Amino acid sequence: MKGVIIAAGYGTRFLPASKTIPKELFPLVNKPAISFIVDEFIAAGIEELLIITSRRKKALDDYFDHEIELEEVFRREGKTRLLKTIEPAPLAVSFIRQQEMRGTGDAILLAEGFAAGQPVCVAYPDDIVLGAAPLAAQLAASARDDKDAVLGVMTVPRSETNRYGIIAPGDNGMVQSIIEKPAVEKTPSCLATIGRYVLPPAIFPILREEKKRHAGGEFFLTGAINILAEQGKARYTEFEGKRLDVGDTLGYIQATIEYALTMPELAKELADWIRTRVEKN
Repeated sequence: MKGVIIAAGYGTRFLPASKTIPKELFPLVNKPAISFIVDEFIAAGIEELLIITSRRKKALDDYFDHEIELEEVFRREGKTRLLKTIEPAPLAVSFIRQQEMRGTGDAILLAEGFAAGQPVCVAYPDDIVLGAAPLAAQLAASARDDKDAVLGVMTVPRSETNRYGIIAPGDNGMVQSIIEKPAVEKTPSCLATIGRYVLPPAIFPILREEKKRHAGGEFFLTGAINILAEQGKARYTEFEGKRLDVGDTLGYIQATIEYALTMPELAKELADWIRTRVEKN
């Protein structure tokens, strides 16, 4: 299995900061958001990664490259701990640009050559999952073979189902269909998809045919997943771990605090400060 990260979007919710800094590099304390996904992939045994990016995201290329000057300074000064923090990730990283923002289906089609007939784990970097078992590995373990698509899902309150893609679950972990942002009174379940999928090689010809019929606007993945579901080749798994949503400003702030509270050097003082701050209000 190979890894794909969709990172071409504008990040308009974070303007003006995202004008020059890709939102995927916004840090949770001292760790860029995209690094959580990369670490998940590495822990799941993924050795090859494609990042689908855009012209404005050159800093992502730099982040995954060597920083020769800084590395030399740290070596010369014997700062081995700092040197380790800037080492490139131990997997093969490549990039391809999405020329126009035409939706996730269009972006995933760009990964067909990279996939080379293998399943791919596709990640949207707005969704970070902290837990003992890497989410990519949880999804891969739920596939019966390399013909299955597997969707990571979580239970959400019924009142919030109109904010998500919601699955209609079938028997034995099968997906009957996905409905995007259904009206609360018509939702087929409370199982919401998040930005993590294992996709089989068969997804690419389906996407190509779907794109031919696409009427305009952004072209999404949902239709192709529904076709696999009709063929009995789409499964879901309720993942283990804590999901952090860094796709909007409030979620990003909350995720930063949640992650900081897992860091021994920060947790106690931060918790004390939060408690004091709340009491003052």
